Amino acid sequence: MATMNFSVPEDVKQAFNATFEGQNKSAVLTQLLRTAIALAQEQRLREVALASILDMRSTAPVRSSRQLAAARRAGRP
Repeated sequence: MATMNFSVPEDVKQAFNATFEGQNKSAVLTQLLRTAIALAQEQRLREVALASILDMRSTAPVRSSRQLAAARRAGRP
């Protein structure tokens, strides 16, 4: 297992110790890091998806409200 060393503000350290008192701090930190990594990866995927949608939208044909309404009506039984 690897070791990570980093500094945090004293108030964060105290709050962490108080909140997770009696728990395995390494396990807690590992889970917090995994959660942070997953959230960052999901955010990146959302950014890529949004960029793709905006790119497709920029080349999509423009339709008027009248054309859209007609297409909606034509597609309904």
